[in-house]
Amino acid sequence: MPGKIISLSVKQGDLIKEGDVVLVLEAMKMEQQIKSTLRGTVKEILVAPGDTVKKEQPLIILA
Repeated sequence: MPGKIISLSVKQGDLIKEGDVVLVLEAMKMEQQIKSTLRGTVKEILVAPGDTVKKEQPLIILA
């Protein structure tokens, strides 16, 4: 869903599991918690708060 990144809940090196909230996205004037669908270690964060993102754009890379 296209929108604007409000906040990040993870940082590089964090271990996350399926269902963990990784960021908050504002879309259609509503804030949505974006949850991980995978388990892994955050290798790289490709967005920052304030960034506008498109549908299916990579946001975080897990290792």
